[in-house]
Amino acid sequence: MLLALLSLAGCVWGQLPQGVAPEPVPFPHFPDRMHAFVWRNWELVPAERLAAVLGATSDQVRAVGLAMGLPDRPPLSEALCRRCYITIIRRNWHLLPYEQLLQLLGWDEAQLAYTLREDDFLWARQREAAIRAVVERYFPGGLRDRPEGLFAFLDELSAPAPTAPAAEAAPSHFSPRYCYSYFALYGDPLLTPELDPYPEGYLERLAGVGVNGVWLQAVLYKLTPFPWAPELSAGWEQRLRALRTLAQRARRHGVGVYLYLNEPRAMPLSFFDMHPDLKGTVEGDHAAVCTSVPAVQEYLVGAVERIFREVPELAGLFTITASENFTNCWSHYHGAECPRCSQRTGAAVLAEVNGLFERGVRQAGSQADVIAWDWGWPDDWAEATINALPSDVALQSVSEWSLPIVRGGVASTVGEYSISAVGPGPRATRHWALARQRGLRTIAKVQAGNTWELSATPYIPALNLVAQHMANLRAAGVDGLMLGWTLGGYPSPNLEVAAVIGRQTDPDPRAALREVAQRRFGPRCAGDVLRAWRDFSRAFAQFPYHSGMVYFAPMQVGPANLLWERPTGYGATMVGFPYDDLPAWCAAYPPEVLAQQFEAVCAGWEPGLARLERALAQAPPAFRPAVERELSVARAAYLHFRSCANQTRFVMARNALAAATTEERRASLVRELDRLLGEEIGTAGELYALQTRDSRLGFEATNQYYYVPLDLVEKVVCCEDLRERWLGLQPSG
Repeated sequence: MLLALLSLAGCVWGQLPQGVAPEPVPFPHFPDRMHAFVWRNWELVPAERLAAVLGATSDQVRAVGLAMGLPDRPPLSEALCRRCYITIIRRNWHLLPYEQLLQLLGWDEAQLAYTLREDDFLWARQREAAIRAVVERYFPGGLRDRPEGLFAFLDELSAPAPTAPAAEAAPSHFSPRYCYSYFALYGDPLLTPELDPYPEGYLERLAGVGVNGVWLQAVLYKLTPFPWAPELSAGWEQRLRALRTLAQRARRHGVGVYLYLNEPRAMPLSFFDMHPDLKGTVEGDHAAVCTSVPAVQEYLVGAVERIFREVPELAGLFTITASENFTNCWSHYHGAECPRCSQRTGAAVLAEVNGLFERGVRQAGSQADVIAWDWGWPDDWAEATINALPSDVALQSVSEWSLPIVRGGVASTVGEYSISAVGPGPRATRHWALARQRGLRTIAKVQAGNTWELSATPYIPALNLVAQHMANLRAAGVDGLMLGWTLGGYPSPNLEVAAVIGRQTDPDPRAALREVAQRRFGPRCAGDVLRAWRDFSRAFAQFPYHSGMVYFAPMQVGPANLLWERPTGYGATMVGFPYDDLPAWCAAYPPEVLAQQFEAVCAGWEPGLARLERALAQAPPAFRPAVERELSVARAAYLHFRSCANQTRFVMARNALAAATTEERRASLVRELDRLLGEEIGTAGELYALQTRDSRLGFEATNQYYYVPLDLVEKVVCCEDLRERWLGLQPSG
C-alpha cells in the first residue's frame, strides 16, 4: 500500500531531472509550451512567480492568458500554493525542467534561461485566437462565473456546525471508529498550525456523523530526540506541544487522536559509518536500524513512552510493520540478509516491534489502544505473528482483502480499497479468528467514504453497499473500525450510516439508511434519495475492480485527462497520470470488457440521478442545499465513470485507425472518434460547471486537486483541436 503522495514525490525527485525518455507528451492544442504553462498555472500560482520562471513581466503573463480567453486572475494566497504543491507538480510535469519546477514552487532561487519569447509569431497569435473561439463557443457565459473557489470547503468544514450533533441513542458496538483528515497535508502538520488538519468545526462535524477517532502520521525522531543524530529532531518540542493541544481539542468533541507508527525509519548508509552496530538489512542507499539491537529496542520503547507521557490525552496508536516504508529488517521481507535478524523469523521480529510500542505506551501509564495492522504480513507469517503479540494489542485487518469477485465474466480477488465489493473476505476472517483465540480485540479496516475506485469525489454514494458491509462486520463480531486510509474522511452520509449500524441492537441496513436519509434530506425527499442510493449501489457493484486497475485507470482525473492522436509511450503512474496506457488501465480485463463495465455502471447510475433531480425539485428550502450537494457528488461520479468508458474506447479506436487498411474502415473509425470527442467535450463541460460550484470535486488529501476548472476547459480545447487538426472535421457547435 504505497502512498500516492510518496509515490509522486519519489518520482519527482528520482526521475524528473536531466532528461527522461520518452520525450514529454505534446500539447498541440496550444501554440507552444509557454502558452500551456500560463494556462495550467493561471489559477494556482501568483503571476509574479510565473513571470519569474518565464523571464517575463506580470503584465506579459496576464496578456497571454487574456488572449486565450482566460478570466481575470483570482486572488492567490501563499497558503493556497502550499496546499497545492502536488497539483502544481503534476500539471507542470511535462512542461518544465527540474530547476524551473523548483523555482515555480518557490523551493529554490535558481534563475534559469527559460524566457518568454518576445517575437510575435503569426501562428501563435492565430492559435491564441482559435483557443479563445473554442472557449467562447463552449462556455458562452465566460470563465468568470465561479461561485465557489478552490478550497472553499475548508472554510465550510472549519466553521462551527450549523446545528449541534444529535446525541447518540445508544453506545456503539464499534469502537474505535477512526479516520484521516479530509484535507490534511501528509507531511509535518504539527509544525504548521496555519494548516491545521483538524480545526474545531471539522472535529464537530466528524463527531456528528459518529466518528470518535482521527489519526495522523508520527515519525518518532520528529517527536522525540533521536540519540544518534539529534539534528534530525529539530523542533520536536514544538511538535509535541502541538500534538497535545490537538489531542485536548479533539477530546472536547469526544474524538480521540491516534498516531500511525511505521518505525524505526531506515537511515542513509552514511549514518552507519558512525553507528555500524545499528546497521541491519541494506536496501539501495539506506539500511534498516536493526530492531534486534538492544539499544534500538530501548529507543523505541523510550520514544513512545515519552510521547504518551507528555500527551496523556492520546487515544492510541496503530502500526504498519511490513511492506510500507523500509523500517525493521524484515519489513521488506529480506531479514535473512541481516546477521542478527537472519537468526529469527520475520513473524518474531514483527510481533516484537509491536510489543516494543505497546511497552512504551504502558510504561507511560496509558491505557490507550495499541493496534497492530496486519498490512503486508505474508499469509504464512500471520498466525505466528498474531500468537506472539501482547495480550492487550488489538489486531486490525483489511476487511475486503482476498474477497473473490466476477465482473464482466472476469474472475479476480479484491486487494483493498473497495466499496463495490462487500466484505469481509477470507483473509480478514481468518486473522480475526486467530486473534480472538488469543483474546485480542479485532478492528476492520474499511473504506466507508470513498476508495481508489473513485477518490475525486468526497464520497461514493453507493450507501447500500456500505451499509451491508457494516452489517456484515457486526455479524462477524468485529470490535472497531478504521474508516479509511488517507482518503474518505469527509463527514459524509456513508460515515453516518456506519455509525448508525454500530448503535443498532439488531443490525438493519435498510433502517439505518432510512434514518440517515430522513435526517439529512427531510421526510419529503428521503424516499427518492433512498431509491437513488439503491440504484447507485446496484450500478457500482458492476465496477470493473482489479487491484492494478484502480491505481492506473483514469477514474481520479476523469474528464480532465487529455487525449492524443498517437501513443504517448508513457506508462500510467499510481493515481497520478493515466496517460493513454490502456494495458495498465485494463489489468485483467480485455479492453472491450473494461469499456462495457464502465458503461454498465453508467447505465445503472442514470435512474438514481433522475431520482435525485426529482428530490431536488420538491425539496423544502431547509433541505434544498443538502439535496443539491448530494446530486453534485452523484453527478460528478457519473461523469468520471462515463469518461473512463469514453477514454477506453477512444484509445481502442485511435489504435485501430492507425492499423486500418481500407477507407471504409477508416471512415467508420473517424465517425466513432468524432462521437467520443464530442462525448468528452460534454463530460468536461458539465464537470467544469459542477466544480466551479462545488470545491470538493477533484480533491483528495494526498493528491490535492487532481484537476482544477481550467483543466476541464483545456480538455475541451484539446478535443476540438483533435477534431479539426487530426480528423480534419469542421468545428462543431
